[in-house]
Amino acid sequence: MASSLIREKPFTRKWFFSYSFIILGAFILAIGFVFFITPYKIVPGGVYGISIVLHYLFGTPVGMMALCFDIPLTVIGVKILGPRFGFKTVLGFSLTAIFTDTLTWIWGFEPLVKGDALLSSIFGGLLLGLGLGLIFKSKATSGGSDIVATIIAKYTKLPIGQLMILVDSVIVLFGLLVFRDWKIPLYSWIVIFITGRVIDGVLEGINYEKSLFIISDKHEEIRKKIITGLNRGGTIIEGKGMYNKADRKIIFTVINRRELAMLEEYIQEIDPKAFLTVFDASEILGEGFKSLQEKVGD
Repeated sequence: MASSLIREKPFTRKWFFSYSFIILGAFILAIGFVFFITPYKIVPGGVYGISIVLHYLFGTPVGMMALCFDIPLTVIGVKILGPRFGFKTVLGFSLTAIFTDTLTWIWGFEPLVKGDALLSSIFGGLLLGLGLGLIFKSKATSGGSDIVATIIAKYTKLPIGQLMILVDSVIVLFGLLVFRDWKIPLYSWIVIFITGRVIDGVLEGINYEKSLFIISDKHEEIRKKIITGLNRGGTIIEGKGMYNKADRKIIFTVINRRELAMLEEYIQEIDPKAFLTVFDASEILGEGFKSLQEKVGD
């Protein structure tokens, strides 16, 4: 993921929240590593996965070792990919390293939850996802494997998402070779999975909205119910049946889960043969919902 090249005006509301997210995200990441991940030798991919392995091999500080990987990777990324990794990214991985080693110095290497690696994997993944999600929300990146995957994608044309999974998996297997314990990669992949899901939740929000396509001969009655009964809008799309090539009108609308139950019951009463396609809407922006300006910022 490339960091934004758009300069933010200093000391504005957007600037304040952006840098607050980076600081808070870096601190939450550090908590996840120190209290849950590192004590159980879990290898969650990225430069911190490598740094945790090296810590147990040579006693090196996890945060500082990660910083030693992040800095040259960022320099290489800038030379190969251009100025896509700005100050926010450098601040994010620098603060994460500082917070991680500082908390380690204060707390030590004992897990917060003793004797339960699975529970630590779950909570560690939640914290890593929350921390990374806040950093990504500020238009920064986590550096490390993000940069490696982007460089590989430049020359192979493979999807960056798949490459990031591949890079992280290689690092997890490196941990397996060093620690020789099959439980470690299993816990590590749990962390990676949970982290990814939480990042999506932070960036997209937890939505209860559903998108619907409705095909019915009684589309006018359904349209009135959506507008007057649910106080929602929508769009009428002109369509044509594939089998008989008859002209059809398709209603597209977005409603929440409670409204979906009400609308389905109503449609069943007036047209049991209606055709509905219902799917989750990961993000809704626009009139009646969160505005694009609210998401992007002033």
